[in-house]
Amino acid sequence: MLIGVPTEVKNNEYRVAATPAGVGELVALGHEVLVEKGAGLGSAFEDAEYATEGAQIVESAEEVWARSEMILKVKEPIASEYSLIREDHIIFTYLHLAADRPLTEALVASGATAIAYETVQLANHSLPLLSPMSVIAGRLSAQVGANQLMKTNGGRGLLLGGIPGVPRGRTVVVGGGTAGENAAANALGLGAEVTILDVNLPRLAELEARFDGHITTLRSSPHTVAEAVQDADLVIGSVLIPGAAAPKLVTDDMVAGMKPGSVLVDIAIDQGGCFEGSRPTTHDDPTYAVHNSTYYCVANMPGAVPRTSTIALTNATISYAIAIAEKGWEQAVADDKALAKGLNIQGGKVVNRAVAAAHGLQVG
Repeated sequence: MLIGVPTEVKNNEYRVAATPAGVGELVALGHEVLVEKGAGLGSAFEDAEYATEGAQIVESAEEVWARSEMILKVKEPIASEYSLIREDHIIFTYLHLAADRPLTEALVASGATAIAYETVQLANHSLPLLSPMSVIAGRLSAQVGANQLMKTNGGRGLLLGGIPGVPRGRTVVVGGGTAGENAAANALGLGAEVTILDVNLPRLAELEARFDGHITTLRSSPHTVAEAVQDADLVIGSVLIPGAAAPKLVTDDMVAGMKPGSVLVDIAIDQGGCFEGSRPTTHDDPTYAVHNSTYYCVANMPGAVPRTSTIALTNATISYAIAIAEKGWEQAVADDKALAKGLNIQGGKVVNRAVAAAHGLQVG
């Protein structure tokens, strides 16, 4: 199969869809891999490293898209890429279609086969291709939030971990999944007082044990969220429903009652965000004010640490990319129920129920 790896074009997106080692695995199996010139530079991978592993280095994204059967990406195609998508393309990337009607419509109109990393789901309900980026985004959220709490960045002027004799900052994590667990771990590591809210009581018990009782766990409800948020210095939203739009659990009224200079970081922004006032931002312009609080809603947070993110992503995706390349997408999804759940759009139809529901469309 001819496989293309274009340069990512989203704002400040420095990741690349495959490391040279990952490309080498595909080439060793007899597949041709086209890598756009400079695609790996943001992740500190030189063109020569890809060439050594057997990749063909091509001059433009247009050539990558025109010649390839499968396109490996990190982030969803943006408007400038829509015209490059063909009916015979297999697009394997993060898509987050529930929060992106224009992309959904563009993919439907193209007739392409679109497989989303974030909806590949194992029998135990885990998300193997989303998990590494959730770990990174979770860990970043605590340090980003701590940074935004500095007075020089418009925050309360609070050291999240405090010092002896001074109260520690209060961090509230809404959602106890992979991202929430890692947000809590890093906030706790910085010395913060940490509370996690989730509707899943067995999961809360796991987190209580994991952190040896050093965090507070609460069953999430509108009442408990409102109470926890009111007293928080930093709120991290990490709620995920695979493939679906995130529920709005922190309302504007709740935020209006928060401390001036408090910070909210919405990891769920790729799926529309779990704060009522959330809207996507970029690394160039990451924050905005809601009432007297600062929102940080960057939709590609792991792109800020691309070397780590690219290696972690390739580790997770390469076996699935190999299966698609070796078997073709139809046989690959027939053989693997987890990969089958990644199929979002095919032949001009939305085939993922959560995506269809988010846009009021029929499932194909």
